[in-house]
Amino acid sequence: MVEVTSFVNWDALEKEFVRDGVERVGFRGDDTLLVMNWLQPGMTPGPHSHPFEQIAVIVQGTARFHIGDKTYDAGPGSMIRIPPDVEHWAEVIGDEPVMNLDVFNPIREDYMHLVEHQNGNFEEG
Repeated sequence: MVEVTSFVNWDALEKEFVRDGVERVGFRGDDTLLVMNWLQPGMTPGPHSHPFEQIAVIVQGTARFHIGDKTYDAGPGSMIRIPPDVEHWAEVIGDEPVMNLDVFNPIREDYMHLVEHQNGNFEEG
């Protein structure tokens, strides 16, 4: 097996447009996927659920996370575990954009397009 180290700054990656006020990039390891999200003040929240456990880490700004029937105001340094199949969404509080790092393990196949910049760094299959 060939071990290849990956290095990139998230600011150097082309951001994927998700919807008005929401953009993201991705980075992966063998079994873990990181997705950095930029959430802008006034963005429309997108309630959703998925079969993946998710850990959200707030890097910048403040967001109100709605997870099932609970609500959390999360600022820089806050970490939130979102269980699989639980409806959740975030909304920006204040005028500062939110940088929200999501961690998924195992890797979400539906997000593999976000890590194409790492093609060749892993033995697939």
